[in-house]
Amino acid sequence: MNISLIFKIAAVGILVSILSQVLKHSGREEQAFLASLAGLILVLSWILPYIYDLFLSIRQLFAL
Repeated sequence: MNISLIFKIAAVGILVSILSQVLKHSGREEQAFLASLAGLILVLSWILPYIYDLFLSIRQLFAL
């Protein structure tokens, strides 16, 4: 895992939180929720290969 991935995740988190707050204060709670959901899906798509590798490593460790 690169340190750049951690910085990308942090940047997405900051941008999504700012966007969510702006949208909530303007009365658009639905769009704020969708922005948060889009940020979550984006980060999960980045992390998913690492989670898959983790489960493969655990499987090989216990030889299941």
